[in-house]
Amino acid sequence: MKKFFIVVLILLIAFSGVTLYFWQGFKSFVKEPLGLQQELVVAKGETATGLGQQWYDEGRFENFYYYQLLMRMKPELRNIKVGNYQVTPEMTAVDVLQKLVKGDVITYQVTLVEGANIYEVLTALADNSDLTHTIDTTNYSDTWEQLDFTGKDYPEGLFFADTYQFTKGDSDLDILRRAHKRLNQVLEEEWANRAKDLPYEQPYEALIMASIVEKETAVPAERSQISGVFIRRLERGMLLQTDPTIIYGLLPDFDGNIRRRDIRNPHQWNTYVHKGLPPTPIAIVGRDAIHAAMQPEEGDTLYFVAKGDGSHHFSKTLSEHNRAVRKYQLNR
Repeated sequence: MKKFFIVVLILLIAFSGVTLYFWQGFKSFVKEPLGLQQELVVAKGETATGLGQQWYDEGRFENFYYYQLLMRMKPELRNIKVGNYQVTPEMTAVDVLQKLVKGDVITYQVTLVEGANIYEVLTALADNSDLTHTIDTTNYSDTWEQLDFTGKDYPEGLFFADTYQFTKGDSDLDILRRAHKRLNQVLEEEWANRAKDLPYEQPYEALIMASIVEKETAVPAERSQISGVFIRRLERGMLLQTDPTIIYGLLPDFDGNIRRRDIRNPHQWNTYVHKGLPPTPIAIVGRDAIHAAMQPEEGDTLYFVAKGDGSHHFSKTLSEHNRAVRKYQLNR
């Protein structure tokens, strides 16, 4: 009997020693960095066990049993999500798996700049290598058919200028859909709070005005002033006479100089020839320009001229305006 207890004791000690050995090994494994320094791609159908096998085959840890034990002890770490993940060398297997379970994927971004025309927007998307490119750059008609333009046949100005975050796999068309939806949301919000007695029959006309305001000034504080000038000109039946509308109708052949023949050019956007607003926006805009179009500054100025430093001189009368033109434009 005494020998039996000795044998049992020896077995217990041996078992305890083995258990302690494996437990210490498991604790070391859990704390051991994997040494990954890359963009980790988790494809559709990939499993946590499959990733562990891959890391083991690459020699990132010595005992696959410890990884299997981790899966049994923390089954929630098996629920990894598809995507691209940024991992660093000091991250452990637990760190990486937790990131994958959270779906903490890498985000990318593309910026649609205020004042850009539709072709500049499409170029910005085409130049972004992280986007999936689906737009046929030789024929845009299919793209416009896939987007809801609420009855508008021409795409200019129908996207909101902003920086858009996206993940791997998102397409250029996805960005356009989001930008168009965002524009409609902002336009609706600003339209609901617009000033009284504006000469717009629908939000689209305010969007056209916002695009002109956006192209006329680089000074944020001037937007509402310029909007006020154009609103008063519309109300009095005056021509808007804004250079950006001339330029827009000359694209893509405009060389940077407005000539006398360009001012007389009868293209439909030329506000030196046609009264009222042009038929479409001339650029994409953000909220500030839309707000300025909906909330013009009150006053009695009817003219403005660029001073050469990005700002403008505003005038109430034509004679005052002509003096400002001589001062800031002709003499320069």
